[in-house]
Amino acid sequence: MHHTATEATTCAGLSEAFAEPLAGTAAVARSWLCLEQRGPWGYNALVQSHLDRELGRALAARGEQHRVRVQLIRHPGRHADRSGDRPRRVFLAHTGPGASWLRETTITDPAELLDLDFARIAAGHHDDWGHPVTDPLLLVCTNGRRDRCCALLGRELINELAGRHDGAIWECSHIGGHRFAPAAVLLPSGYTYGRLTAQTADAVLSCAAAGKVVLDNCRGRSSWTRAGQTAELAVREHIGEYLVDALRVTSEAEETEQIAVTHQDGRRWQVAVRPRELDPPRANSCGKAAIRPTAFVAEAINGQPVPPQNPTQ
Repeated sequence: MHHTATEATTCAGLSEAFAEPLAGTAAVARSWLCLEQRGPWGYNALVQSHLDRELGRALAARGEQHRVRVQLIRHPGRHADRSGDRPRRVFLAHTGPGASWLRETTITDPAELLDLDFARIAAGHHDDWGHPVTDPLLLVCTNGRRDRCCALLGRELINELAGRHDGAIWECSHIGGHRFAPAAVLLPSGYTYGRLTAQTADAVLSCAAAGKVVLDNCRGRSSWTRAGQTAELAVREHIGEYLVDALRVTSEAEETEQIAVTHQDGRRWQVAVRPRELDPPRANSCGKAAIRPTAFVAEAINGQPVPPQNPTQ
């Protein structure tokens, strides 16, 4: 894929030029609520779209309170939002390893979503809401009013994938990290990707259907903190583990330097993870002032140094 927006004047271009690591940059969320909303999205999509502003504000507040990530989604292509109560798709997902699920329903009044028990959703309970979805979804950020890199690179990726993966690819609002555009999240696992190409997107979806994770361009699993995401990916690289639910982060906190990662077969690793400020300063979003971004770096596994990773990992 030819990245038309990766010149050095864009946040994505700067991030790639300075080889900013992808690991440990996924949004942190164990559960996701995705509401179909046609038409344009503003900078803050939930309250700047054709969705009722008060409803968007209420959904955002519920999601933030219970740590359920609320996203707007739309079908790739034209986004005309005609008046009237048209049916819209809603997806609900939980990303917990060994307990992940994806559910779907169709509604005409999005206010129905306020009746959901966000606390139970956050805890991994769907209570038979909707019906199960067996095939994974790939949500690609195209929230261009948030950052132009998502508009250009996200849209470019969507266009390249047109006609493939019937119904499995949706546009979505901001998922964090537009400097890694094209950015996407896979549900229900929560594995998040950056600098995504059409070929890697193909692999991500086909491998997910087989219960495996693609490590190329992977930013981490949203189930964990940024440090936990970094540790889990480091162990996967270390042992060559690709089964989606093989690993769990069993002790983590942003302030700790030692992250415990456990395999379903009983093996256990201690991963030394440190935050590191990166040079030189650069904008982490187009139009913003230059800063030194913080990356989480896995330095050692069970006391043994970790070789430097390719920045796409």
